[in-house]
Amino acid sequence: MKRILVLGAGGQIGTELVPHLQKHYGYDNVIAADLKPEIVARLSKGARAVTLNALDIESYAKLLKNEKIDTIYNLVALLSATGEKNPQLAWSLNMGALLNSLNLALDNNCSVFTPSSIGAFGENTPHYKTPQDTVMRPNTIYGVCKVSGELLSDYYHTRFGVDTRSVRFPGIISNGALPGGGTTDYAVEVFYEVAKHGRYTCEVPKDTYMDMLYMPDALNAATQVMEADPYKLVHRNSFNVTSMSFTPEQLFTAIKKRVPSFTWDYKVDPVKAQISASWPDCLDDSCAREEWGWNPQWGLDEMIDDMLEACARKVANGEY
Repeated sequence: MKRILVLGAGGQIGTELVPHLQKHYGYDNVIAADLKPEIVARLSKGARAVTLNALDIESYAKLLKNEKIDTIYNLVALLSATGEKNPQLAWSLNMGALLNSLNLALDNNCSVFTPSSIGAFGENTPHYKTPQDTVMRPNTIYGVCKVSGELLSDYYHTRFGVDTRSVRFPGIISNGALPGGGTTDYAVEVFYEVAKHGRYTCEVPKDTYMDMLYMPDALNAATQVMEADPYKLVHRNSFNVTSMSFTPEQLFTAIKKRVPSFTWDYKVDPVKAQISASWPDCLDDSCAREEWGWNPQWGLDEMIDDMLEACARKVANGEY
Protein backbone atom coordinates (compact mmCIF):
# COMPACT_ATOMS: atom_id res chain seq x y z
CA MET A 1 0.00 0.00 0.00
CA LYS A 2 1.31 3.45 -0.91
CA ARG A 3 2.45 5.96 1.71
CA ILE A 4 1.56 9.39 0.30
CA LEU A 5 2.53 12.96 1.14
CA VAL A 6 0.43 15.79 -0.34
CA LEU A 7 2.30 19.11 -0.34
CA GLY A 8 0.21 22.27 -0.60
CA ALA A 9 -2.77 20.28 0.62
CA GLY A 10 -4.82 23.34 1.57
CA GLY A 11 -5.26 24.59 -1.99
CA GLN A 12 -8.08 24.03 -4.47
CA ILE A 13 -6.82 20.65 -5.63
CA GLY A 14 -5.32 19.42 -2.37
CA THR A 15 -8.45 20.04 -0.32
CA GLU A 16 -10.28 17.43 -2.38
CA LEU A 17 -7.34 15.25 -3.40
CA VAL A 18 -6.56 14.27 0.20
CA PRO A 19 -9.95 12.59 0.91
CA HIS A 20 -9.87 11.10 -2.60
CA LEU A 21 -6.52 9.47 -1.86
CA GLN A 22 -7.74 8.34 1.56
CA LYS A 23 -10.56 6.41 -0.11
CA HIS A 24 -8.08 4.64 -2.37
CA TYR A 25 -5.16 4.06 0.00
CA GLY A 26 -6.52 4.40 3.54
CA TYR A 27 -6.67 7.24 6.04
CA ASP A 28 -3.37 6.43 7.75
CA ASN A 29 -1.44 6.26 4.48
CA VAL A 30 -2.05 9.87 3.43
CA ILE A 31 -0.29 12.86 5.04
CA ALA A 32 -1.56 16.36 4.23
CA ALA A 33 1.06 19.10 4.52
CA ASP A 34 0.72 22.85 4.20
CA LEU A 35 2.75 25.92 5.12
CA LYS A 36 0.09 27.76 7.12
CA PRO A 37 -0.83 26.46 10.59
CA GLU A 38 -4.43 27.67 10.28
CA ILE A 39 -4.86 25.62 7.11
CA VAL A 40 -3.27 22.60 8.77
CA ALA A 41 -5.72 22.99 11.67
CA ARG A 42 -8.59 22.82 9.18
CA LEU A 43 -7.10 19.86 7.34
CA SER A 44 -6.52 17.98 10.59
CA LYS A 45 -10.29 17.65 11.08
CA GLY A 46 -10.35 15.07 8.32
CA ALA A 47 -6.78 13.94 7.76
CA ARG A 48 -3.36 13.38 9.23
CA ALA A 49 -1.99 16.89 8.72
CA VAL A 50 1.34 18.57 9.41
CA THR A 51 2.81 22.05 9.01
CA LEU A 52 5.65 21.97 6.50
CA ASN A 53 7.54 24.51 4.43
CA ALA A 54 8.51 22.64 1.26
CA LEU A 55 11.52 24.94 0.91
CA ASP A 56 12.89 23.68 4.25
CA ILE A 57 14.62 20.60 2.88
CA GLU A 58 15.78 19.29 6.26
CA SER A 59 12.27 19.23 7.73
CA TYR A 60 10.95 17.87 4.45
CA ALA A 61 13.51 15.03 4.44
CA LYS A 62 12.78 14.18 8.07
CA LEU A 63 9.05 13.87 7.37
CA LEU A 64 9.62 11.58 4.39
CA LYS A 65 11.82 9.25 6.42
CA ASN A 66 9.68 9.24 9.56
CA GLU A 67 6.50 8.48 7.64
CA LYS A 68 8.15 6.09 5.15
CA ILE A 69 6.69 8.09 2.25
CA ASP A 70 6.99 6.55 -1.22
CA THR A 71 4.72 8.89 -3.23
CA ILE A 72 4.77 12.70 -3.29
CA TYR A 73 1.99 14.85 -4.71
CA ASN A 74 3.67 18.25 -5.01
CA LEU A 75 0.87 20.79 -5.37
CA VAL A 76 2.85 23.82 -4.16
CA ALA A 77 2.37 26.72 -6.59
CA LEU A 78 1.67 30.41 -6.88
CA LEU A 79 -0.95 30.62 -9.63
CA SER A 80 -1.01 32.58 -12.87
CA ALA A 81 -2.66 35.91 -12.04
CA THR A 82 -1.14 36.05 -8.55
CA GLY A 83 2.30 35.11 -9.88
CA GLU A 84 2.36 38.12 -12.21
CA LYS A 85 2.21 40.39 -9.17
CA ASN A 86 5.38 38.86 -7.74
CA PRO A 87 7.35 36.90 -10.36
CA GLN A 88 10.42 36.36 -8.18
CA LEU A 89 8.35 34.85 -5.38
CA ALA A 90 6.52 32.64 -7.88
CA TRP A 91 9.80 31.28 -9.28
CA SER A 92 11.36 30.75 -5.85
CA LEU A 93 8.32 28.97 -4.45
CA ASN A 94 7.23 26.93 -7.47
CA MET A 95 10.68 25.77 -8.54
CA GLY A 96 12.12 25.49 -5.04
CA ALA A 97 9.39 23.11 -3.90
CA LEU A 98 9.77 21.03 -7.05
CA LEU A 99 13.56 20.81 -6.87
CA ASN A 100 13.43 19.76 -3.22
CA SER A 101 10.79 17.16 -4.06
CA LEU A 102 12.85 15.70 -6.90
CA ASN A 103 16.08 15.55 -4.91
CA LEU A 104 14.39 13.97 -1.90
CA ALA A 105 12.52 11.55 -4.16
CA LEU A 106 15.87 10.47 -5.55
CA ASP A 107 17.27 9.97 -2.04
CA ASN A 108 14.20 8.16 -0.74
CA ASN A 109 13.04 6.20 -3.80
CA CYS A 110 9.76 8.13 -4.12
CA SER A 111 7.45 8.73 -7.06
CA VAL A 112 6.54 12.37 -7.73
CA PHE A 113 3.39 13.90 -9.19
CA THR A 114 3.62 17.63 -9.96
CA PRO A 115 0.72 19.11 -11.94
CA SER A 116 1.49 21.17 -14.99
CA SER A 117 -1.01 23.44 -16.69
CA ILE A 118 -2.36 24.88 -19.91
CA GLY A 119 -0.39 27.90 -18.70
CA ALA A 120 2.70 26.14 -20.03
CA PHE A 121 1.56 26.99 -23.57
CA GLY A 122 1.83 30.42 -25.16
CA GLU A 123 0.76 32.64 -28.04
CA ASN A 124 2.74 30.65 -30.63
CA THR A 125 1.20 27.33 -29.62
CA PRO A 126 -1.51 25.96 -31.94
CA HIS A 127 -4.71 26.95 -30.15
CA TYR A 128 -7.10 24.40 -31.60
CA LYS A 129 -6.58 20.76 -30.65
CA THR A 130 -3.27 21.73 -29.07
CA PRO A 131 -0.94 18.74 -29.56
CA GLN A 132 0.75 16.83 -26.77
CA ASP A 133 4.16 17.80 -28.15
CA THR A 134 4.28 21.35 -29.50
CA VAL A 135 5.76 24.83 -29.13
CA MET A 136 5.75 25.97 -25.49
CA ARG A 137 6.66 29.65 -25.07
CA PRO A 138 4.51 30.98 -22.19
CA ASN A 139 4.24 34.68 -21.39
CA THR A 140 3.69 34.35 -17.62
CA ILE A 141 6.06 33.39 -14.82
CA TYR A 142 3.57 30.68 -13.86
CA GLY A 143 3.86 29.20 -17.35
CA VAL A 144 7.63 29.51 -17.33
CA CYS A 145 7.68 27.57 -14.06
CA LYS A 146 5.42 24.88 -15.51
CA VAL A 147 7.53 24.38 -18.64
CA SER A 148 10.68 24.35 -16.51
CA GLY A 149 9.03 21.88 -14.15
CA GLU A 150 8.11 19.52 -16.97
CA LEU A 151 11.67 19.58 -18.32
CA LEU A 152 13.23 19.19 -14.88
CA SER A 153 10.94 16.28 -14.00
CA ASP A 154 11.75 14.56 -17.28
CA TYR A 155 15.46 15.13 -16.62
CA TYR A 156 15.28 13.52 -13.19
CA HIS A 157 13.52 10.55 -14.74
CA THR A 158 15.90 10.02 -17.67
CA ARG A 159 19.08 10.94 -15.76
CA PHE A 160 18.40 9.45 -12.33
CA GLY A 161 15.44 7.11 -12.79
CA VAL A 162 13.04 9.06 -10.55
CA ASP A 163 9.44 8.04 -11.27
CA THR A 164 8.03 11.44 -12.24
CA ARG A 165 4.55 11.84 -13.76
CA SER A 166 2.26 14.75 -14.47
CA VAL A 167 -0.82 16.06 -16.25
CA ARG A 168 -1.41 19.49 -17.75
CA PHE A 169 -4.51 20.64 -15.95
CA PRO A 170 -6.83 23.11 -17.68
CA GLY A 171 -9.01 25.32 -15.51
CA ILE A 172 -10.36 23.24 -12.65
CA ILE A 173 -13.93 23.84 -11.55
CA SER A 174 -14.74 22.87 -7.98
CA ASN A 175 -17.19 23.51 -5.17
CA GLY A 176 -14.66 22.51 -2.50
CA ALA A 177 -12.01 25.13 -1.76
CA LEU A 178 -12.40 28.60 -3.26
CA PRO A 179 -10.13 29.50 -6.19
CA GLY A 180 -6.78 31.02 -5.39
CA GLY A 181 -5.67 33.54 -7.99
CA GLY A 182 -5.89 31.75 -11.35
CA THR A 183 -7.06 33.12 -14.68
CA THR A 184 -9.85 30.53 -14.92
CA ASP A 185 -11.27 31.39 -11.47
CA TYR A 186 -14.32 33.02 -13.05
CA ALA A 187 -15.73 29.58 -13.86
CA VAL A 188 -15.93 28.84 -10.13
CA GLU A 189 -16.73 32.29 -8.76
CA VAL A 190 -19.80 32.71 -10.95
CA PHE A 191 -21.66 29.82 -9.29
CA TYR A 192 -21.27 31.33 -5.83
CA GLU A 193 -22.32 34.75 -7.07
CA VAL A 194 -25.39 33.28 -8.76
CA ALA A 195 -26.42 31.74 -5.44
CA LYS A 196 -25.61 34.82 -3.38
CA HIS A 197 -26.46 37.82 -5.55
CA GLY A 198 -27.90 36.53 -8.82
CA ARG A 199 -25.34 38.49 -10.84
CA TYR A 200 -21.66 38.33 -11.73
CA THR A 201 -18.98 40.63 -13.18
CA CYS A 202 -16.42 38.72 -15.21
CA GLU A 203 -12.79 39.79 -15.65
CA VAL A 204 -12.12 37.53 -18.66
CA PRO A 205 -13.28 38.58 -22.17
CA LYS A 206 -16.64 37.13 -23.16
CA ASP A 207 -15.40 35.27 -26.24
CA THR A 208 -12.26 33.64 -24.79
CA TYR A 209 -12.28 29.86 -25.09
CA MET A 210 -10.39 27.89 -22.44
CA ASP A 211 -10.32 24.21 -21.55
CA MET A 212 -11.89 23.17 -18.25
CA LEU A 213 -12.12 20.09 -16.07
CA TYR A 214 -14.52 19.33 -13.24
CA MET A 215 -12.79 18.39 -10.01
CA PRO A 216 -13.92 14.73 -9.85
CA ASP A 217 -12.24 14.17 -13.22
CA ALA A 218 -9.15 16.08 -12.10
CA LEU A 219 -8.81 13.85 -9.03
CA ASN A 220 -9.15 10.73 -11.17
CA ALA A 221 -6.49 12.02 -13.55
CA ALA A 222 -4.07 12.61 -10.67
CA THR A 223 -4.48 9.10 -9.32
CA GLN A 224 -4.84 7.20 -12.60
CA VAL A 225 -1.63 8.55 -14.11
CA MET A 226 0.27 7.51 -10.97
CA GLU A 227 -1.20 4.01 -11.16
CA ALA A 228 -0.48 3.62 -14.87
CA ASP A 229 1.79 0.86 -16.15
CA PRO A 230 5.17 2.60 -16.62
CA TYR A 231 5.98 0.42 -19.62
CA LYS A 232 3.02 1.91 -21.49
CA LEU A 233 4.04 5.52 -20.86
CA VAL A 234 5.64 7.16 -23.85
CA HIS A 235 5.24 10.54 -22.18
CA ARG A 236 5.54 11.39 -18.50
CA ASN A 237 5.78 15.14 -17.99
CA SER A 238 3.21 16.11 -18.92
CA PHE A 239 -0.06 14.74 -20.39
CA ASN A 240 -2.77 16.98 -21.86
CA VAL A 241 -6.12 16.29 -20.14
CA THR A 242 -9.47 17.98 -20.65
CA SER A 243 -13.21 17.36 -20.79
CA MET A 244 -14.81 20.62 -21.97
CA SER A 245 -14.05 23.97 -23.57
CA PHE A 246 -16.22 27.09 -23.47
CA THR A 247 -16.24 30.89 -23.34
CA PRO A 248 -17.54 32.92 -20.38
CA GLU A 249 -20.55 33.94 -22.47
CA GLN A 250 -21.39 30.33 -23.27
CA LEU A 251 -21.14 29.33 -19.62
CA PHE A 252 -23.26 32.24 -18.39
CA THR A 253 -25.91 31.63 -21.06
CA ALA A 254 -26.13 27.98 -20.03
CA ILE A 255 -26.50 29.01 -16.38
CA LYS A 256 -29.27 31.49 -17.29
CA LYS A 257 -31.29 28.68 -18.86
CA ARG A 258 -31.41 27.15 -15.39
CA VAL A 259 -31.60 30.43 -13.41
CA PRO A 260 -33.58 32.88 -15.58
CA SER A 261 -33.03 35.81 -13.19
CA PHE A 262 -29.24 35.58 -13.48
CA THR A 263 -27.49 38.62 -15.01
CA TRP A 264 -23.85 39.32 -15.80
CA ASP A 265 -21.51 41.91 -17.22
CA TYR A 266 -17.80 42.31 -17.91
CA LYS A 267 -15.01 44.40 -16.40
CA VAL A 268 -12.03 42.89 -18.16
CA ASP A 269 -8.74 42.68 -16.29
CA PRO A 270 -5.98 43.42 -18.86
CA VAL A 271 -3.60 40.91 -17.26
CA LYS A 272 -6.17 38.11 -17.28
CA ALA A 273 -7.19 39.03 -20.83
CA GLN A 274 -3.60 38.75 -22.02
CA ILE A 275 -2.99 35.49 -20.20
CA SER A 276 -6.21 33.83 -21.34
CA ALA A 277 -5.68 34.87 -24.96
CA SER A 278 -2.33 33.08 -25.00
CA TRP A 279 -3.75 29.76 -23.82
CA PRO A 280 -5.24 26.97 -25.98
CA ASP A 281 -8.89 27.00 -27.02
CA CYS A 282 -8.98 23.22 -26.67
CA LEU A 283 -6.44 20.46 -26.06
CA ASP A 284 -5.77 17.18 -27.82
CA ASP A 285 -5.68 14.65 -24.96
CA SER A 286 -5.36 11.54 -27.15
CA CYS A 287 -1.97 10.57 -25.68
CA ALA A 288 -3.43 10.35 -22.17
CA ARG A 289 -6.32 8.31 -23.52
CA GLU A 290 -4.02 5.92 -25.36
CA GLU A 291 -1.22 5.55 -22.79
CA TRP A 292 -3.17 5.25 -19.52
CA GLY A 293 -6.85 5.15 -20.35
CA TRP A 294 -7.87 8.72 -19.57
CA ASN A 295 -11.64 9.05 -19.97
CA PRO A 296 -13.38 12.05 -18.34
CA GLN A 297 -16.88 11.50 -16.96
CA TRP A 298 -18.19 15.07 -16.55
CA GLY A 299 -19.40 17.33 -19.36
CA LEU A 300 -20.59 20.94 -19.30
CA ASP A 301 -24.26 20.30 -18.51
CA GLU A 302 -23.57 17.80 -15.72
CA MET A 303 -20.99 20.14 -14.19
CA ILE A 304 -23.33 23.16 -14.23
CA ASP A 305 -26.17 21.27 -12.56
CA ASP A 306 -23.90 19.92 -9.84
CA MET A 307 -22.16 23.26 -9.19
CA LEU A 308 -25.43 25.20 -8.95
CA GLU A 309 -26.78 22.77 -6.37
CA ALA A 310 -23.59 22.53 -4.32
CA CYS A 311 -22.83 26.27 -4.28
CA ALA A 312 -26.42 27.19 -3.40
CA ARG A 313 -26.19 24.80 -0.46
CA LYS A 314 -22.89 26.32 0.72
CA VAL A 315 -24.23 29.85 0.49
CA ALA A 316 -27.36 28.86 2.39
CA ASN A 317 -25.20 27.33 5.11
CA GLY A 318 -23.09 30.49 5.38
CA GLU A 319 -19.95 28.84 4.00
CA TYR A 320 -19.36 31.59 1.41
